[in-house]
Amino acid sequence: MMRRREFITLIGGAAAGSPLAARAQQNAMPVIGILSIGRAGSYASPAFHQGLSQAGFVEGRNVAIEYHWADSQYDRLPALAADLVRRQVSVIHTNGLPAIVAAKAATSTVPIVFLIGANPVELDLVPSLNRPGGNLTGVTSMTGELSAKRLQLLHEAVPAAKVIAALVNPTEPNAGNLARNLQTAAGELGIEIHILPVSTEHDFDTAFATLRDRRVGALVISPDALLNSRPTEHAALLLRDRVPTMSGRRDFALAGGLMSYVPDDMNRAAGIYTGRILKGEKPAELPVLQATKVELTINLKTARTLGITFPTGLLVRADEVIE
Repeated sequence: MMRRREFITLIGGAAAGSPLAARAQQNAMPVIGILSIGRAGSYASPAFHQGLSQAGFVEGRNVAIEYHWADSQYDRLPALAADLVRRQVSVIHTNGLPAIVAAKAATSTVPIVFLIGANPVELDLVPSLNRPGGNLTGVTSMTGELSAKRLQLLHEAVPAAKVIAALVNPTEPNAGNLARNLQTAAGELGIEIHILPVSTEHDFDTAFATLRDRRVGALVISPDALLNSRPTEHAALLLRDRVPTMSGRRDFALAGGLMSYVPDDMNRAAGIYTGRILKGEKPAELPVLQATKVELTINLKTARTLGITFPTGLLVRADEVIE
C-alpha cells in the first residue's frame, strides 16, 4: 500500500459485555457508546481510534467502548440508543441520519458526536454549524455533489462501460440529490445510469441480481451507512461477478473494491472531538467540522484481476494506490 498524498482541511477548528462495563466502572474509565446501523463487528474505524489516541485516549487503557449494532434494522435504533443512555455512557458516537436521530431522541444531555454526509442544519440536527448548541456536534462532508465526481472517475477507469448502476438508499435524506447528480453526470458522459434502491438487507440481493441480469458494466455505491455496512463481503461478491465498483467509503477499496473517493479523515476528526468532550469540552461549543478535501484510493490488485489498466493520469491523481 502506498500513500501518494495526504491532505484534509477541517473547517472549524451490540453492546460490549457486562465485564467490560464493570471494569470501566471499577477503574473509573469514561465509556463511549457507539451506535451503528451495521452488523455486529462491522464498525471498524482505525481512524476513529487514531483520533481518540491523538486526544489522549486508548480503548482498554483509559477509556471503554460499548458497541451497539442494529444489524441493518432501523427500528432497533431507538431501543439501542436508550440502552446506551441507561448505561450512563460519557458520549455517544454515531454515523448516518437514522442512528443520529435515534440518539438525539434518547437524550438531551449525553454528548453526541455524529458523522453525516448531508447538511445537519437542514436536517434540524443543529441550529448552526459554528454554534451547534445543545448536546450534538460532529463532522459533515455535505457531499451530494461528489456522486457525480465518483461516476466521472469510474468512467475514466472503465470507459468501455456504457451502462453503470448506482446503489442509493431512498430513505437517506440526500437520496434525491444524489440520484439527480448521477443522472445529470451520466447524461454529460454519454452513458446510461440505473439507480438501484437499497433500504434493507434484502434489497442487496435484488440489486446484485439486477446487476447480473442487465449486464451492468460498473457500479457506484453511495456513502450511506447501510450501503457500506458490509464492505468485505460486498467487495468479494462484486469481484466474483467482475463488476468494477467505486465506493464512497475507503474501507471498501481496502477490502478489495476497485476504487473509493472519500472526504478523508472524518472518522479521525470524530475521534478527536470525542476525546475533547471526554476531557470536559462541551459539544455546544465545538463547531461542526466540514471536510473539504477528498481522497481517491485505487486498488491495483483488483484492477489486475478485472483486467483493467488505469490511465496514467488517473493513477497520478490518486492519493493512495493499493499494490
